Amino acid sequence: MAVVEKIILGIDPGTSEMGYGIIRITGKKMTLLQLGIIHLKKYSGHELKLKKIFERVTSIIEEFHPDEVALEAPFYGKNIQSMLKLGRAQGVAMSAALARDIPITEYAPKKVKQSVTGNGNASKEQVASMLQTLLNMKEIPALLDATDAVGVAVCHHFQGGSQQSGNKSWKSFLADNPGRLKK
Repeated sequence: MAVVEKIILGIDPGTSEMGYGIIRITGKKMTLLQLGIIHLKKYSGHELKLKKIFERVTSIIEEFHPDEVALEAPFYGKNIQSMLKLGRAQGVAMSAALARDIPITEYAPKKVKQSVTGNGNASKEQVASMLQTLLNMKEIPALLDATDAVGVAVCHHFQGGSQQSGNKSWKSFLADNPGRLKK
């Protein structure tokens, strides 16, 4: 039987920094291919930031050819202007994937944290620490937007990818991944 391989691009949208992470799933093994930040602070106008997001996400897609894209959905904030800008940034990143017919799934921040750490209220540092363990990362990057993006990709994998059939429990995850349980 052939080993199934899938590449997932995770994106943590932002208007100052946008995190991204690419993981490869080979059978039941997860491998981190790359993570990083798209720095947007140096661009003065919002439209220039959106252009940069589209160009950079497009180049990441062209380099890694992801099978699926997972994005963190914006959470409700008190500042409507910030929400609008964040939604635009997310939409532009989605457009880059949609232009190549790549399926997209959104996850709420609490869902990502719950999926990666088992705690929907985990801190960014706790998510990064768990990802370091899951992906055998030597060190945690200084900018946690990058690890947040990897967390979105890992959450997508744990949730069954674009073929989601409801929420998977930890019990079913452990049954599907017996080698992942440390004794």
